[in-house]
Amino acid sequence: MKNCRIPMILVVAGRDFYKILNVPKSATLNQIKKAYRKLAKELHPDKNKDDPQAQERFQDLGAAYEALSDTEKRKVYDKSGEEGLKRHGGEDGGFHDPFSSFFGDFFHFGGGGGGGGESNVPRGGDVNLEIFVTLEEVYSGNFIEVVRAKPVAKTTSGSRRCNCRMEMRTTQLGPGRFQMMQEQVCDDCPNIKFVTEEKVLEIEIEPGIPDGFQYPFVAEGEPHIDGEPGDLKFIIRIQKHRKFERKNNDLYTNLTITLQHALNGFDIEFPHLDGHKVKLTREKITWPGAKIKKKGEGLPAHESNTIVGDLYITIDVDFPKGEFNSDQREAVKTLLNQQSKHNLYNGL
Repeated sequence: MKNCRIPMILVVAGRDFYKILNVPKSATLNQIKKAYRKLAKELHPDKNKDDPQAQERFQDLGAAYEALSDTEKRKVYDKSGEEGLKRHGGEDGGFHDPFSSFFGDFFHFGGGGGGGGESNVPRGGDVNLEIFVTLEEVYSGNFIEVVRAKPVAKTTSGSRRCNCRMEMRTTQLGPGRFQMMQEQVCDDCPNIKFVTEEKVLEIEIEPGIPDGFQYPFVAEGEPHIDGEPGDLKFIIRIQKHRKFERKNNDLYTNLTITLQHALNGFDIEFPHLDGHKVKLTREKITWPGAKIKKKGEGLPAHESNTIVGDLYITIDVDFPKGEFNSDQREAVKTLLNQQSKHNLYNGL
């Protein structure tokens, strides 16, 4: 009887984090972040209150992001699955919900900022900060990490007066005589102190994002000792680029060519914002100020990435320096064969 070798099949137990995030195993970190941010808004339990499995799916999503966004954890997971992560201590107190890193401490669906319509709840101040991004980031998209030094309330010894309000008190002065007075009434609350803690916030620079776009983080603003914290708002500012100018979804640039290329035609390529080459081919004479349109080489629209603007290239001609001798001048006249005429006009 011949010996038979039974092939060993490694079965990795646990959740399929790539399937949960709906990304391929070759996904980059930015693709993983984009997928988590999109799904976190769709699967948040506050938005799916009628779904009994919403909380579990949301926790699965957070666990998937936590594992795949960390280089070392991802290596362990790819090799040994979720069981391998547990053996390496990946779920022993090291897990934290990444949701607030993308949206803030509270997320109000359809409500906007913190505080809502409860005008009687005191609220800390909003913090507005400008964040400068490059045109390359606006073209391709990117994630920016910002470390937020945030005051956090911690309970300490003693008590304090809180929830102070004005109430009417009635005092009887005698038979049929009463006096009404307004008094301040306060409660006793545990004493607190503010401790500064650092927190990493993830800001997604979406392709085609407009200048001045506001990126809110709910409840990440200034705290209030007796109420809710304000919001933190990042205002996107796009830095001026030395080669390209943006107008809505279109891009504009200038290209200088030689007089030889202007007369004989040219075949030129130059790098775009993401490094891919833009090719220009022209076989006829090109005059200074001529505009060439490259369709679909502009910026994607922020609202819909399927809509892409165009690239407009204005040609400048670099005329040669120096002088021609008499024979060269005659050769140019013969070659160009232009009648001598002048046209004076108001070009403004």
